[in-house]
Amino acid sequence: MSKIGKATAAAALAMVMGAAPALAEEGIRGKRAGDLVIGLGAIGVLPENGNRANVDTIGGRVRASNAATGQIDFTYFLNPNISLNLIVASTRHELTAKGTAVGDVKLGSIWALPPTLTLQYHPLPQSRFSPYVGAGLNYTAFYGYDHGGANPAVRGVAVNGGFGFALNAGLDVEISGPWAVNFDVKKLFLAPNAAVGTTLGVKVHAQTELNPLVVGMSVRYRFSL
Repeated sequence: MSKIGKATAAAALAMVMGAAPALAEEGIRGKRAGDLVIGLGAIGVLPENGNRANVDTIGGRVRASNAATGQIDFTYFLNPNISLNLIVASTRHELTAKGTAVGDVKLGSIWALPPTLTLQYHPLPQSRFSPYVGAGLNYTAFYGYDHGGANPAVRGVAVNGGFGFALNAGLDVEISGPWAVNFDVKKLFLAPNAAVGTTLGVKVHAQTELNPLVVGMSVRYRFSL
């Protein structure tokens, strides 16, 4: 886990522990139309790296490593049952071409910025333990390629950004007053194209199948608008 991810996870845990005694002291407010909720926490991004990914010319498949980082998210309630949620985070992934004609090839690392907007349904908005499900749209941009540790024959990697669908499920736990803890899982469907530059001046093209699972925990604060 990155330093940012560790710091945000520790902060979230400390706030939960501090608020826990109030669980038995205050009633449940629940969710209301017009609520704006801001969350701060940590997420893990776990690429699926499906078998449909492939590399032309030399064969093999591109694989992206797991990553963890901090996250901020915003939720607005249209009514007690329906909300819009936007997550913002960025993760760094190591890229490797596995099983090519020349063996496994380290490609370096790249950053992913995957803001995701989902429409969520909350069946139990007045419960302390309030689950939800959702679906929406993701756009992932890739930036900040770093050659460090890559095979000497690799000169650079470019990954195309693009849109993909997102499925979502989670649980809000009301702690005290405007404070809550959130547990969230998202499945993003992403299969971007990549191009690998080489010292021979030839570009090797690849189709990825990332489809990452995003799991997270955050502390949330509610503003009543």
